[in-house]
Amino acid sequence: MPIPPIFWLAPLGSLLALVFAWVFYRSMVTSDPGTEDMQRIAGYVERGALAYLKRQYKIVLIVFAVVFVLFAFMAYVLKTQNGWVPFAFITGGFFSGLAGFLGMRTATKASNRTAAGAKKSLNQGLQVAFRSGAVMGLVVVGLALLDISLWFLILKAFVPEGPETLHVITTTMLTFGMGASLQALFARVGGGIFTKAADVGADLVGKVEAGIPEDDPRNPATIADNVGDNVGDVAGMGADLYESYAGSILATAALGVAAGYGIGGVIAPMAVAGIGVVLSIAGVYLVRSGEKATQGELLKALARGVNFATFATLLASFGVLYLFRESFEQRHVGLFGSVVVGLIAGWIIGKITEYYTSQEYKPTQHVAEQSQTGPATVIIAGIATGMKSTGYPVIVICAGIILSYAFAGGFSIHPNKLNMGLYGISLAAVGMLSTLGITLATDAYGPIADNAGGNAEMTHQAPEVRQRTDALDALGNTTAATGKGFAIGSAALTAMALLAAYIEEIKIAFIHGGQDSIVVNGVTKAIRETFLTDWVVYYDLTLLNPRVLVGLFLGCMMVFVFCAMTMDAVGRAAGKMVDEVRRQFREIAGIMEGTAEPDYARCVEISTAAAQKEMMLPSILAITVPVVTGLLFGVAGVMGLLAGGLAGGFATAVFLNNAGGTWDNAKKYIEEGHLGGKKLADGTKNPNHGAAVIGDTVGDPFKDTSGPALNILIKLMTMVSVVFAGLIVAYGDLMKRILDAIYR
Repeated sequence: MPIPPIFWLAPLGSLLALVFAWVFYRSMVTSDPGTEDMQRIAGYVERGALAYLKRQYKIVLIVFAVVFVLFAFMAYVLKTQNGWVPFAFITGGFFSGLAGFLGMRTATKASNRTAAGAKKSLNQGLQVAFRSGAVMGLVVVGLALLDISLWFLILKAFVPEGPETLHVITTTMLTFGMGASLQALFARVGGGIFTKAADVGADLVGKVEAGIPEDDPRNPATIADNVGDNVGDVAGMGADLYESYAGSILATAALGVAAGYGIGGVIAPMAVAGIGVVLSIAGVYLVRSGEKATQGELLKALARGVNFATFATLLASFGVLYLFRESFEQRHVGLFGSVVVGLIAGWIIGKITEYYTSQEYKPTQHVAEQSQTGPATVIIAGIATGMKSTGYPVIVICAGIILSYAFAGGFSIHPNKLNMGLYGISLAAVGMLSTLGITLATDAYGPIADNAGGNAEMTHQAPEVRQRTDALDALGNTTAATGKGFAIGSAALTAMALLAAYIEEIKIAFIHGGQDSIVVNGVTKAIRETFLTDWVVYYDLTLLNPRVLVGLFLGCMMVFVFCAMTMDAVGRAAGKMVDEVRRQFREIAGIMEGTAEPDYARCVEISTAAAQKEMMLPSILAITVPVVTGLLFGVAGVMGLLAGGLAGGFATAVFLNNAGGTWDNAKKYIEEGHLGGKKLADGTKNPNHGAAVIGDTVGDPFKDTSGPALNILIKLMTMVSVVFAGLIVAYGDLMKRILDAIYR
């Protein structure tokens, strides 16, 4: 079975992404680094971030080694798994971690250079920050496509030719997604705990108690806060979207085989992703602004690049699908409709998130206005806004699922219509993520601009410099919230596709275990000739099956328990940070007068230690619950668990993201001079601003820890289920076996 020439768009796109990531990186590091003081502050942040990642990666390495041994035991002793799986798992985690490291390394070097650029012009600061963010975006898509391409070529060369060759290749490739998911969860949870512990400590003691600015150099937690922006919002977000991007392509490839589309169904998503990389690079060069740009004009500058990449990728996608029209049995137009649906759904969710979180619009302004009656009403309004904001994204995702399923032939009379429709849903996820190179750049840009503002504040730059960095930072808050909305939407579609791919893994597990047929409705069917609908009947995957219902409840429970654990972790870590900042204000003479330097390193150390300790239990829970559920309740219980986690996790993640975003920008709305500004005319602290700061502090773990981590939770549980499918088929459903023995 020859490889179609168009496949080479994927490895070519990956190499171009890595080349241009290097070009943008070199452009950034050779730009003006600013004054010696600016470089000194940036050096603190860079050293703190690298120290954190070094410590985290040591822990992750131990965990990966343990899981590798477990997978090797399952593959070579229990014979419930493909022998390639342990190695695929390791490469997925390695490339995900490498992408986060390179993106974070770039971001830490970019903050002082962005501030130095802002000394010259607003556009110069925007260019440095955005192209540094583009390094993150391009590294993620470049390494993900490289990993996928290499594994496809390796498995194509070594897996024996036969009727199940593509099934084996695609389901084996799926398993490297677990490595990416596990690494992403550690990055997101650990980074989120780190950044919010520092942020809450800096805000509560520095801004609320001491009345000093957010990035004042007198605040001992301010360096830890800036470090957290990089390890959480850059390395964490990069790892998050790396696994969504890779997972969507891998799930689509597996479902392409299940739908009967052969190698065309496998290669098409890779080729679309490769083209999207090239056009994302072109879009980066279109982002520029005027010197007097307003917030709206800055948003348009970013949108110009994203919109170009989106529409150009759309046209190119049709060309790819047209080339494979024979593989798709002339359904290429319908499949193109699925890609369009994914792109539009991603764009709409981003716009909805922007509406609910930007201070340009009424929801955030309403939350800010509630500060006039104190922090309690700010918190109530923020929670209500976050809850209300789930409505439209859920409707958009529902519409996206139905339309992409329909366009792909899911409602036709074809006997394999279910797999065909699910292939359309997974193509929609690929479409949504095809321009990740530039959409992730708009997200990674945010923490770079935030750090630039902190650098300008701590080095006492001229007021116009701080005004420019504030404009870039305010834009970054909106793009970060929009990026989180995009990540949640893509996670929902990717998890939906992976849910279907799980059944394909079950089929391979049966074949691998030596069983070549199953009985469906009293009829014996060869496994190679079964459709997904046969497995729905075989495992009774209906709501009337109590095992499915139990799984649904467990999936919803996981969402809330996981959020509670991560929020508690932030609270405990923040408590230690608050105690440390108060101690330094109390014991180090001269801090408030600016004649003594705080012990920044101690605050970084506290956040680092807390993050490493607190991230373990939530991460272990996410791995073990799907396995335990499968062992107790079988495949039906696992399907219920994944469906419950997906539905509950998506809505909860939208709520947490948007509530946190609106609290953050309500505070900034007041800081811009509305509702009295930071200080009243007589120079005293404005209570409205104080109330908004408390709301922002409550929202910190919402939007930067628990909410983003839910994206990974729903995908990781699915990936774990995929990898352990063979074990569940062989040894699962213990509860039924026990009850059957009792009542026999």
